[in-house]
Amino acid sequence: MGAFKDESVVVHRGKHEGDPSEITVNCPDKVGLGCDLARTVFEFGLSVVKGDLSTDGRWCFVVLWVVPRVSASTVRWPLLKQGLEDACPSAVGQFLPSPSPPILTSKNMFLLQVCSSDRTGLLHGVAKKLWELELSIHRVKVSTSPDGKAVNLFFVTDNRNELPWKKRVEEVCDQARELLGDTCSHCALSQAGPECGGLICAPLPLQVANNLFAEVPAPLPTEKDESQGGPHTSLGGAHTVVTLDNLTSPVHSLLQVTCKNRKGLLYDCLRTLKDMKLQVAHGRVATENGISVISVFVLRANGRKVTEDDEKKRLCLCMYTEVDHPLRVAVVTRGPDTELHIATPIESCGRGRPRVLHDITLALKQLDICIFKADIGRHAVANRHWEIYRLLLVDRAELSWSSSKIRSLLADRVRHILMG
Repeated sequence: MGAFKDESVVVHRGKHEGDPSEITVNCPDKVGLGCDLARTVFEFGLSVVKGDLSTDGRWCFVVLWVVPRVSASTVRWPLLKQGLEDACPSAVGQFLPSPSPPILTSKNMFLLQVCSSDRTGLLHGVAKKLWELELSIHRVKVSTSPDGKAVNLFFVTDNRNELPWKKRVEEVCDQARELLGDTCSHCALSQAGPECGGLICAPLPLQVANNLFAEVPAPLPTEKDESQGGPHTSLGGAHTVVTLDNLTSPVHSLLQVTCKNRKGLLYDCLRTLKDMKLQVAHGRVATENGISVISVFVLRANGRKVTEDDEKKRLCLCMYTEVDHPLRVAVVTRGPDTELHIATPIESCGRGRPRVLHDITLALKQLDICIFKADIGRHAVANRHWEIYRLLLVDRAELSWSSSKIRSLLADRVRHILMG
């Protein structure tokens, strides 16, 4: 079994438009590997319609059948393959003790400053270009001057680990200037100083927290739920049912999620299990008529089933919440100003949700809504860490933000683009 790394990921494109593409991953196992693979697939705009995951704790085999949410021609397949390979551990380390999941730090944070004439879709275009350049955006500050000049500050990390090499800096700045054209008056990339705040989570203003974190509808026990102490625990709502079963397997607890298929569904499930420190031994994804069923056999960190009543209910409730309400969207007015607020959870390792800025700005571009000011920061709310996107929108004569119906339509449109 020679060069594992070269053969760890195989991608077979679908023969015809609309046919699923098959991704096979065969590599040593690590903590959170399934979550990392699902995250990469999600980041490239793909949805998992079918899949199998198996591991013995040392070696993992994964097969995913994926379809693009837009068009297969827009997927950068070679870069996807590289991203999946980067998520796989080296085969050389398979006989070494399993390392703890990496914690993201701000030591390699860089600041990209871009000044240009403002226009609809400007932030979306720059965000998309930075993603193509393999830069991860962690914070953004955008403002527009009275004379129509947009000042964009992006706090980024380099997925290639090539910054601050001069050639890499020139590549980023040159492509940013090419995107913006003659309207670009300034573009510079440098190491971010301590004043940027890094990835520290600050308290969120109370008014913003109240707007975003209104009470989420609680799930109800389903007809499968047994009396306290029984083998099944099940919670469900209008579109999502989560069931935990300890009878199917003598060794593992079986967690099943049934809900409408959407972008990032598998990522949200595996992210929740990873954050709760549960180990996945086997998993399966099946989709029929737009409904997905995700089944995973899990163990606690001590290698035992999830048997305590409080643990079972907590697991089902957390999974239901993360699947049914993975993000929060609100459109609020404060005097003459209208702001769009979006909150997304941060993984325990410090990574934010993929594609959020891309999808938010895409929705606003499609609606021909300009952004006057934007801010992305990390905040702590109710013992959880969130990435909060706050965008001050430019007024339009044909849109009356004072109308709750118009605000609701905008929130629904943004939510639809984010979740698909």
